[in-house]
Amino acid sequence: MSTPEPVLPRIRPEIAALPPYRQGKAAGAGGFKLSSNENPFDPLPGVVDAVHAADALNRYPDATAARLRARLGERYGVEADGVVIGAGSVSLLAAFIQAAAGAGDEVVYSWRSFEAYPSLVLVAGATGVPVPNLADGRHDLDALAAAVTDRTRVVLVCTPNNPTGPVVTSDELSAFLARIPSDVLVLLDEAYAEFVTADGAVDGLAERVFETHPNVVVLRTFSKAYGLAALRVGYAIGHPRVLDAARSTAIPLSVTAHAEAAALASLEVHDELAERVRQIVVRRDALAAGLRALGWRVPDAQGNFVWLDGASADVARAFEDAGVIVRPFPEGVRISVGEEEAVARILQVAESAR
Repeated sequence: MSTPEPVLPRIRPEIAALPPYRQGKAAGAGGFKLSSNENPFDPLPGVVDAVHAADALNRYPDATAARLRARLGERYGVEADGVVIGAGSVSLLAAFIQAAAGAGDEVVYSWRSFEAYPSLVLVAGATGVPVPNLADGRHDLDALAAAVTDRTRVVLVCTPNNPTGPVVTSDELSAFLARIPSDVLVLLDEAYAEFVTADGAVDGLAERVFETHPNVVVLRTFSKAYGLAALRVGYAIGHPRVLDAARSTAIPLSVTAHAEAAALASLEVHDELAERVRQIVVRRDALAAGLRALGWRVPDAQGNFVWLDGASADVARAFEDAGVIVRPFPEGVRISVGEEEAVARILQVAESAR
């Protein structure tokens, strides 16, 4: 006699149909995992010791990450209340979207951009309004501004744009913000800001955009340039009352004491960080130039990755067969900048896959 199927709780239909986040594949022995925009370097000096010292595993962490907020506030010239810490910047994106948008509201974002955006909007119960990128992979800021309606509660701006690579300039952002109502939250996602070398690129923190436009929140992460992806720690800077909304909606105690200790230690080794970023940028630029020389369309690469515009799933499989794990999307393939030894193999596969 067969066992009857259990009656399960009802799930929102849109959530039941939502695919889970797809993490980049791991590489086999001798291969290169270039699918997740991870930093190829080990933690910065002092980080591992700081993590080992934070060994009170039977105690909850400081829910506000007060030491890290104070240190970041000192660095960027804001009060500690003008900083909020989250388990990676993506968790803060989720908290802000949930705080500002719900059923009947809209969230506007460029597409293709960070693949979590549509899911975060859907989970909040809001409606996503994707706006196609320009042909060169940049945000179409005119179209983005034109998509804002009375129902818009949040606009997402990703610079450099993941996965295509180009930045938004200071002038472009200034003109864009002049068209956005002051009661619409603008989340300036700068997860890859440390790798930017383009002239005129906006730097939301250096330019203090959040002061001239209190509806803007700037988001950064320790996962990329600082190489703390496994520990999940990011931060946002903006008007304290706006940040309070994320403090209310974020999952409590999600930033561990070890993550806070690692972030604090990472902030103390400026020269070592700058040198690692420099090496990744040199590697990125050489890779992009090599791919373009082979005839691939590669937009301006300003993160720690390059974008093969229009590359197919067959191209991604060719890389995987050669031990290079890349990230395929319907519109192209993203390749993270990893180990120096990977560059020659990438170019070899890219040449044969043309």
